[in-house]
Amino acid sequence: MKYKDFEGTIEELVNLKLDEIEREEHVKILHAVESGSRAWGFASPDSDYDVRFVYVRTAKDYLRLDEKKDFIDWELDETLDINGWDISKTLRHFHKSNATLFEWSNSPVVYRTTPEWERVRETAERYFSCKAGMYHYYGTARTNFTEYLQGEEVKYKKYFYVLRPILACKWIEEKGCPPPVLFSELASSVLEEEIRPAVERLIDIKVKTPETGTGGRIDELNDYISRNLDTFKRKTAAMPDDRVTDWEELNRLFLEQIRLMEESAKKLEKG
Repeated sequence: MKYKDFEGTIEELVNLKLDEIEREEHVKILHAVESGSRAWGFASPDSDYDVRFVYVRTAKDYLRLDEKKDFIDWELDETLDINGWDISKTLRHFHKSNATLFEWSNSPVVYRTTPEWERVRETAERYFSCKAGMYHYYGTARTNFTEYLQGEEVKYKKYFYVLRPILACKWIEEKGCPPPVLFSELASSVLEEEIRPAVERLIDIKVKTPETGTGGRIDELNDYISRNLDTFKRKTAAMPDDRVTDWEELNRLFLEQIRLMEESAKKLEKG
């Protein structure tokens, strides 16, 4: 069903889709959130909805010789982009301190969640690596800056794909924990006063402009970005490796999640 044909809210449609996934894939969704520009707080009028979720299967699915895939790509159209990761894939990537997963975990737009996910979130926080997080955000900022903000005419939305990760680097450096998802929260905490007027003007333009909207390059922001990229390139390289290498907690958590799924499935069978 397309959103244009649906009479309810987008939240109601998303939850219908999540119910559909659980029924047809025989999984339990532990956590489902909005990711991308809508979660970051600077969506364009025509931005789509990037729905991301984490799910768990029954024990027998993890014991198959023909292993099931560890992700579900459910829908991709002009309005909805819905996909999710199996708990096994999720925990392996938390072990790597995957910054995107920490964003899913901290998204301000939650479609549904569970007590089981709270247990995952609490454990995963101990695996956050400042070096890995800063490296991810520095790399994201550098790539987008190089590819999209060098010409005389640029897509204004790309500034946020560079500014936000730079502010995330500043947050990690100052606070030593995963950065918040909302751009406004990052900016209010770590954005320098002298650059705030330029960023505020950009936000005003962005929320009124379609995704493809373009305009003249903003040299003040380009200079600010260039300086910070140079700074965080040096700082990231000099940081010690602070990753947690132990697997024991995550292995225990994986088995716990399967056990809880089995208990839930048995309750449903009994009706």
